[in-house]
Amino acid sequence: MTIKPLATVAFTILSYHSTSAFQAPAPKTLSPIHSPPTTTTAIFSSVPTDDESSSSSPPPLSTLVNRVAVAGATGRTGKYVVQQLLSQNVPVLALVRDTEKAANTLDPTNELLTIRQTDLGNKDDIIAALNEGGGAACDAAIWAATGFSDAPDQSFMTKIKAVFGLATNAQATIDAVGLPALGEGLSKSPKRTLSKGGDDVLPKIIMLSSAGVTRPSWSEEKKLALEGSAGIPIVRLNPFGILGIKKESEETLRTCGVEYCIFRPGGLNDNWSPNQRPIFSQGDVAVGRINRQDVAKILVDILSTPEATGKTFEGVSIANSEGYYPPADSIGPALSRLALDSDSGGKGPSEEVVRATYAIMQQLLPGEKQDAAQLAMGQTYEQLDKGETGQLGEKGVEDVGIIPMKPSS
Repeated sequence: MTIKPLATVAFTILSYHSTSAFQAPAPKTLSPIHSPPTTTTAIFSSVPTDDESSSSSPPPLSTLVNRVAVAGATGRTGKYVVQQLLSQNVPVLALVRDTEKAANTLDPTNELLTIRQTDLGNKDDIIAALNEGGGAACDAAIWAATGFSDAPDQSFMTKIKAVFGLATNAQATIDAVGLPALGEGLSKSPKRTLSKGGDDVLPKIIMLSSAGVTRPSWSEEKKLALEGSAGIPIVRLNPFGILGIKKESEETLRTCGVEYCIFRPGGLNDNWSPNQRPIFSQGDVAVGRINRQDVAKILVDILSTPEATGKTFEGVSIANSEGYYPPADSIGPALSRLALDSDSGGKGPSEEVVRATYAIMQQLLPGEKQDAAQLAMGQTYEQLDKGETGQLGEKGVEDVGIIPMKPSS
């Protein structure tokens, strides 16, 4: 996949000078395009050569993992994660709160699936679950759980109780307890590698996070400059500080001592067609849509993708119009261009790189107006284009009293 158009745009943006990364830049003389300054390479880490990009497909996932624990296995994304794993003959341990719901949501007749009632807020219960099964103990996990649900079958009071718990006791949320427990439980399992004895290390824990987790903490100057990312409804609303809690959970995972990957999808939208091409970026500026089925596939693909290890990145998808933009055969080459968290001490890309990435990603927004900051909560891009009011009213006066806590799409 060529990156020349993106690199050219990024180079043009970065070739301007300003005293602040978020002030209007003053132009200066551009360097020749064939000799860009070294700062532009920070947008893509370790850009592969043609030989690296055309590497052979990884071996079957079932040969790379013993058993995968899935937290949140009955959720709207978690159920697709389980389906993806089982379709590749990978044994799955579904960590669930409600076994009856799991029996109705998943396929309990599949011999590769074990359903276990597990308290994701209890460290000892999680570790015990991972180690059950003797030789079939888990050596990898996918965290698709959350402290609240937007599932249509969940009562309003259940949602409020879950969200209220997040607001009053953030340190006891399932993310804060469960992710470190997974780390401890998997810390003694053998290192996962793509090739036997190789240095192509694979992640043991994959966290499903969310785009936007850092945006509430941005400076006012940065929010104004990157309004298309900071001004979207879920960031403006940030119910009970959930984005900050997710950000803290990410930081906890990065220090838990095992190989990891953190994926932050954009707006989860089941009406957006699946099997679209994902666009990955860093800096938490991505805005757009992605189907939960595509998110699940990415989470499972990461299990066999060493280029994902130790990285945090966002993802949205673009429509595969008339077959011109199908998903790539492998996400490895795209992820190889992204930076390791350790490159910046977990702080992410420089502000100059963030600004360049923002300029690119804003061009990939759905719709014609391409102005996510103008969306009201509950309003779609299609309604914005047509000048229609969303289901919750005009921007700034939305009736958000009893809505499920999920991003606008």
